[in-house]
Amino acid sequence: MPESRRAGVRPSRKALPSLYFGSFMLLGKKLDFRPIQQERYWECCRFFGDNGLTLKVFFTKAAPFGVLWTLTNYLYLHAIKKINATDVSVLFCCNKSFVFLLSWIVLRDRFMGVRIVAAILAIAGIVMMTYADGFHSHSVIGIALVVGSASMSALYKVLFKLLLGSAKFGEAALFLSILGVFNILFITCIPVILYFTRVEYWNSFDDIPWGNLCGFSILLLTFNIVLNFGIAVTYPTLMSLGIVLSVPVNAVVDHYTSQIVFNGVRVIAIIIIGLGFLLLLLPEEWDVWLIKLLTRLKVRKKEETAESSGDLGPQSRSRRARPSFAR
Repeated sequence: MPESRRAGVRPSRKALPSLYFGSFMLLGKKLDFRPIQQERYWECCRFFGDNGLTLKVFFTKAAPFGVLWTLTNYLYLHAIKKINATDVSVLFCCNKSFVFLLSWIVLRDRFMGVRIVAAILAIAGIVMMTYADGFHSHSVIGIALVVGSASMSALYKVLFKLLLGSAKFGEAALFLSILGVFNILFITCIPVILYFTRVEYWNSFDDIPWGNLCGFSILLLTFNIVLNFGIAVTYPTLMSLGIVLSVPVNAVVDHYTSQIVFNGVRVIAIIIIGLGFLLLLLPEEWDVWLIKLLTRLKVRKKEETAESSGDLGPQSRSRRARPSFAR
């Protein structure tokens, strides 16, 4: 976020997830499905534990995720002020490498050599991206902000799996609604405190670009809906490809709207980080599948060779058995 003044706008955008579960509840009330509605609500509340959604659970299992989510977006928007959108989107792809490293350390996930290689490629890409701009102060700060944002996002995902596990459709809607309530109650206080302590000053509401702000809010709401609920409809790997596909789109936009220079070091860094991201999309049993595929191809090749030799066998035997009358 470029200015602290914009922090007062952020909670209104972060409060949008509160619409997810609320719309579900209002729809059930309108259709007079109250018993089913209440039963479904208590089932979703048991996602937070046997006691359901209590005040202690709100501050211990929901509030930390609200803080991490706010830091992720805040650092990301601050980074866009320092460096171009292409570099930001590329560096944020390292988020998946950080998730693997944290999962390996905290969750004791299975060790995979190919993912270690992907993490090394991500770190190498970060260093090369820093070198591409000559280690200028604004570039280094921007890259550090993006890496910090990716780290907060990775910590968010790992902690979610550690504390809450996996969420179904209704449970995810309730969780995101609670995050929206947390931001309304607590994060909104930050710009008010900054205003009364005279750390910042608010301009007239007429100076706020409401059109851009509403457009960004709609895009952010669409992003959260597709990201959190699209996994229930399609494959998570397919959803992750959207992060990589945003890189060439941002590159084309930056090429025509900014003065970005795609030198050799930057292009190599983009390719290395993208390759590392794609390696992380490989399933855990990819090596077993690859061995099975190679075995099938080898067996099929032997069968084709045997069939071809079987077709040529009678012809060759008839040629050898044919008498020769030439004198």
